[in-house]
Amino acid sequence: MMQWETVIGLEVHVQLATKSKIFSGASTAFGAEPNSQACAVDLGLPGVLPVLNEAAVAMAVKFGLGINAEIPEVSVFDRKNYFYPDLPKGYQTSQMYHPIVGAGEVEISLEDGATKRIRVHHAHLEEDAGKSLHEDFHGMTGIDLNRAGTPLLEIVSEPDMRNAKEAAAYLKAIHAIVTYLGISDGNMAEGSMRCDVNVSVRPKGQDTLGTRAEVKNVNSFRFVERAIAFEVERQIELIEDGGTVVQETRLYDPEADETRSMRTKEEANDYRYFPCPDLLPVVLDRAYVDHLRSTLPELPAEKRARFEGELGLSPYDANVLASSRAMAEYFEAVKDACGDAKQAANWVQGELSGALNRENLGIEQSPVSAAQLGELVARVLDDTINGKAAKQVFQALWNGEGESADAVIEARGLKQVTDSGAIEAMIDQVISDSPVQVAQYRDAEPDKRGKMIGYFVGQVMKASRGTANPQQVNALLKEKLDQA
Repeated sequence: MMQWETVIGLEVHVQLATKSKIFSGASTAFGAEPNSQACAVDLGLPGVLPVLNEAAVAMAVKFGLGINAEIPEVSVFDRKNYFYPDLPKGYQTSQMYHPIVGAGEVEISLEDGATKRIRVHHAHLEEDAGKSLHEDFHGMTGIDLNRAGTPLLEIVSEPDMRNAKEAAAYLKAIHAIVTYLGISDGNMAEGSMRCDVNVSVRPKGQDTLGTRAEVKNVNSFRFVERAIAFEVERQIELIEDGGTVVQETRLYDPEADETRSMRTKEEANDYRYFPCPDLLPVVLDRAYVDHLRSTLPELPAEKRARFEGELGLSPYDANVLASSRAMAEYFEAVKDACGDAKQAANWVQGELSGALNRENLGIEQSPVSAAQLGELVARVLDDTINGKAAKQVFQALWNGEGESADAVIEARGLKQVTDSGAIEAMIDQVISDSPVQVAQYRDAEPDKRGKMIGYFVGQVMKASRGTANPQQVNALLKEKLDQA
């Protein structure tokens, strides 16, 4: 059997979080009535002229700085000419030959803990098209032009990914960068971020790239993986059966879990690109770029490195906690409140994330605030409560049954008993009430006593209603039971 290598490149389309469109003052707010936010400029009516939105330029430059890319002094807008119902002007204003962001790179984290650098060829600004709606029109298509003119940043990678997992990791890394920078909400369900996946296969060891197929507008990390898996299998079977892969544009159908042909893939000359006569070249001076550089937040790769180096977290923990800005900020607030990074990481990734996943909530929607969770962890660390009680407190906070961990602990009488005298009294009573078990324990070989002591621990914890300090209970029990 011939061994095959997969080659993947992604074109990620990110809607920028400007309040108005890239060339007009029309609103970009999501969810408005169809065709209520498309103005004369968006529709390309005679006599109108575009005016470039400076906020979109700033956001594009910030992204470029965030991936250590070249920021050219001059970028130029071009017209990409094609005809489609959701493109009212008959052309899309884009950047073909002189994009606003040059070559850069993105670091991705792999499942084995290793990292890999994916090269970015360039990123360019362009306007989004409208949206074709097929579901509610009974054999017809509706056109909503609200999205027409929304600013897009298209991020084009080099073909550096070799499997679906790497492609998904790259898409997640882009998502993290744009949301950390605040230049997009990254909401894939609302179309704020979507990607075209270019997939080809070639025999292992061959340098020449195979013929690629482009899968358009994939809108979730999971669908990216599934679309690539299907496409790789399709192409390999096609070649091994004596066929050839055709350069084409395909659509991924998540319900059927397959890709389907849409049209043969166009080349750049099919679009008859030429410089837009209505827009001047964009010239960026160094002072402007340096000012934007000074406003950048700590980005995911830097945050991961700090979590590992300064806070002593494992690479896995650092990667998970830095995966989104909201998650990182929540974790750091918990850590600051309790004073222990490792315990904060354990609770955020354990109890909290488990509850969020069960309720299908994001960290931003957590019923338990970072301050509440930080106080709870602090009470475990200072032995006010034990681990079992801590879970009860967390559940109460989750259910809105207390304003703070301290309030719940007080109201429910969960404060841990650490008074050795009180614990000894409970232990003496349990030993007195369990003569048979005591005799069995003392007759047992020393290496078997460890398991047998669990009975006595359970009885003491029951007597204390779970509030006795487990470490003290274990130590005192062993001391008393081992007495001749």
